[in-house]
Amino acid sequence: MPDSSSAVPEISSTVPSRTAMAANHARLVNYLTAPHAADPECRAQVWAMQMALRVEKASPSDRAELLVAAARSVVLLCLDERSAPGGPWASAMDAWCGARIRKIARRARGTQWETAQQVWGVTAESAGEQGRAFVPTMVADVDPRVRKLQIEGTDVPGELPMTCTGDSALTLWINPHLEMTVGKTAAQVGHAAMLGVALLSVDETLSWYSAGCPGKSRGVVGFGNWLEAI
Repeated sequence: MPDSSSAVPEISSTVPSRTAMAANHARLVNYLTAPHAADPECRAQVWAMQMALRVEKASPSDRAELLVAAARSVVLLCLDERSAPGGPWASAMDAWCGARIRKIARRARGTQWETAQQVWGVTAESAGEQGRAFVPTMVADVDPRVRKLQIEGTDVPGELPMTCTGDSALTLWINPHLEMTVGKTAAQVGHAAMLGVALLSVDETLSWYSAGCPGKSRGVVGFGNWLEAI
C-alpha cells in the first residue's frame, strides 16, 4: 500500500507512456469483464477511492463544471503513470479494481483543500472548478487529512446543461430527475467516466488523456439530458 504520509511530488502533466497507458487501460477493461472479489466482513477492510470537491464559501461553485472536474480527476488517476505496474500506486489500484469501485466524495475549502493536496492523488480542473481523486485505500487507512473532510451535505445548487457541446470525447448522461447531492453525483460520474474510457481503444485513450491533462481548458467530459439517451 502506498505511504501517502510521505512527501508527494508535483502532479505531472506528462502523458504516460503507451506501455503504462495500455496496462492501466487493461485494468479498467478487466474490471468490466472479470469477477469481483467478495466484500470483506469487516467494513474497515473495504477498499474505496476518496474524492474531494473544492467548494469555497466566498465563491459559489458551478455544479456542472465541478462534476466535470471530479470525473476527470478519477480518470487521470486511473491512467496515471504511477498507477501502472511497478508504479507506487499500482498495488492499491489493483486491489481497488479487484473489488467494487467504491468512491466517497467529500468537500474541502481553504486550508483543508491545500492540505489535502499533500495526499497521494490527482487534482483536475474545469473552468476554474477543482476536484481531487485520491489513491484508493481500505476504509480504515484513509489519511487523516482526508478523513476530516466533510461528507454529509456536500451539495452545490445548479442545473446541468440539457444538451452537449458536441466536442467532448466522452459525454456522461445524467437523469435530471434523480435527487442526488453533488457529492453523490460526483461519485457516480467518476464511475461512469472510468468505465467509459474502458470502451475506448488504447490509442483513443491516449488522445483522450492528452486532451484532458490538467492546465488545458478543453472539456473532455460533458453532461446532457438523460432522457435523450433512451
